[in-house]
Amino acid sequence: MTAHAPTEQLGPGTDLAEVFELAQQLRVDSVRASTSAGSGHPTSSLSAADLMAVLMARHLRYDWDDPGNPANDHLVFSKGHASPLLYAMFRAAGVVGEDELMRTYRRFGSRLQGHPTPVLPWVDVATGSLGQGIAYAVGIALAGRELERQPYRVWTLCGDSEMAEGSVWEALDKAGRHRLANFVAVVDVNRLGQCGPTELGWDTGAYARRAEAFGCRTITIDGHDLGAVDQALATAADDQAPTVVLARTVKGRGVSEVADQEGWHGKPLPEDLADRAVAELGGVRNLSVRGPRPPAGARATRPAARPAPLPRYDAGKDVATRSAFGKALAALGARPDVVVLDAEVGNSTHTEDFKKAHPERYFETYIAEQQMIATAVAMGVRGYRPYAATFAAFLTRAHDFIRMAAVSQVPMALCGSHCGVEIGADGPSQMGLEDLAMMRAVHGSTVLYPSDATSATALTAAMADLPGISYLRTTRGAYPVLYAPEENFPVGGSKTPRRSDHDTVTLVGAGVTLHECLAAADQLAADGIHARVVDLYCVKPVDAATLARAARETGALVIAEDHHPEGGLGEAVLSALSAERLAPAVAHLAVTVLPGSGTTAELLDDAGISRTHIARAARALTGGQGLP
Repeated sequence: MTAHAPTEQLGPGTDLAEVFELAQQLRVDSVRASTSAGSGHPTSSLSAADLMAVLMARHLRYDWDDPGNPANDHLVFSKGHASPLLYAMFRAAGVVGEDELMRTYRRFGSRLQGHPTPVLPWVDVATGSLGQGIAYAVGIALAGRELERQPYRVWTLCGDSEMAEGSVWEALDKAGRHRLANFVAVVDVNRLGQCGPTELGWDTGAYARRAEAFGCRTITIDGHDLGAVDQALATAADDQAPTVVLARTVKGRGVSEVADQEGWHGKPLPEDLADRAVAELGGVRNLSVRGPRPPAGARATRPAARPAPLPRYDAGKDVATRSAFGKALAALGARPDVVVLDAEVGNSTHTEDFKKAHPERYFETYIAEQQMIATAVAMGVRGYRPYAATFAAFLTRAHDFIRMAAVSQVPMALCGSHCGVEIGADGPSQMGLEDLAMMRAVHGSTVLYPSDATSATALTAAMADLPGISYLRTTRGAYPVLYAPEENFPVGGSKTPRRSDHDTVTLVGAGVTLHECLAAADQLAADGIHARVVDLYCVKPVDAATLARAARETGALVIAEDHHPEGGLGEAVLSALSAERLAPAVAHLAVTVLPGSGTTAELLDDAGISRTHIARAARALTGGQGLP
């Protein structure tokens, strides 16, 4: 399987006979790379090779020497496991060499990873969690039309197995609703999934009826008829409607020993079979391809950010942190790179404040949290600073998109409102009690939990410049403003609103429980017990230094959180203390009951996180002994 010398460069006028040779080269390289690596998905690549050869040679408008060209088309491999095919395309484009493909694919330290990631400049987003790439493609198409005003098209290659994912249909719904004529999905209907036949097999008519019901145009073709593929892609690129091309293909096409055979998904061909496959496919080629160029045009420039003072709040005034978030967001709209997305709860999350001020950069995704996050990721990819908000409980539905956004290393700010039992009568289905654990576990994330309007405002503004995924947890109810407008809230810090040299216990809270800690400290003071209070507004990275100092100086900590005990505030504190090799007396109060409906006060008390329970735990740790 030694490569021959380069034979020919194919340009924009490539005829279909030459495209056939390119398709065979993509197949050969997919087999060679996966066999060399000892792993991969060659049969999934073989089925789509004709589709991608036609696209690459005749329809994908891309400047391979300038991947940052804003007019470039975008290609998203939603079926990211077909990475051998994508990397074979990169070799044909001349941006990945023979040696890199054959010697580094899927190896440690390689940029040619098992599934594509943006470590490669020609890859927009990490894919491989099926059903996500098509959602990102819709988001990029929306950004291109509504924000960038660029003429690019967004092409996405999907597998038929992933068409069972609900996120696919959220994406097609939004493509249809927005009439995204710059969006094209090419579905590789090869009939076979990982464990056998797919749900619909080769019933392309069923796929078509479903896609059309969501407002998309469909074109059904034989995915190995190059003329039909070419005509379908030309029609899809006519800028008339969002289009789904349903291509009936054969998994393992071109290699008779594996074609349309079960049991070959995710398996490289053994070397002897790979040698026979390469021979059957006509041998190793070294064709290079430069397809159509992107349209000429000026690079878009954004207007400069305008000065926009953040809202200020008077101490003692009752303000909900969710309300402060919305007003801060509206002020941040003076930055032209800030965009906001919401899942039809903008009057609760208060993103509607941004909508009123900057409607052209506000995107309503309705009750489609997965697509909301996918669109936010796409806009982050295109250089915007997305904020996306919904109830904290409903962000859990989109956790896989958040996880993959971290793999893509996309900057994105999330806000989860209506957290914990504090929300009251709505009951447990609406209570975010798992979100801190979820967001702390995301690679490189920042997790913020303000207790008053001043801190919420400052932290909302800080998120606009944070790397990676940042998360702001907001509270439904209105609580007193604790801090002056000039107060600083550095990420990784904390506040100590109550402290003395006589403290014998530290009360640690955030959000609603900070206010409960302050009230508990008043109760304890009446008993002669001096309690320090720490506002842990940054849950990740946590202020380990302040916690360690409190542990050393007071010897006892009561941690109260409106969250399940697993993965939240308490575990953040205990991990920080463990790293400092400190083991103070600790009481960890969290929501261990299954809550129901009730008032805020009733539910906080029933969960054991009210001021009464905090004071009781502090008395137990200190032996109930106060100063004379």
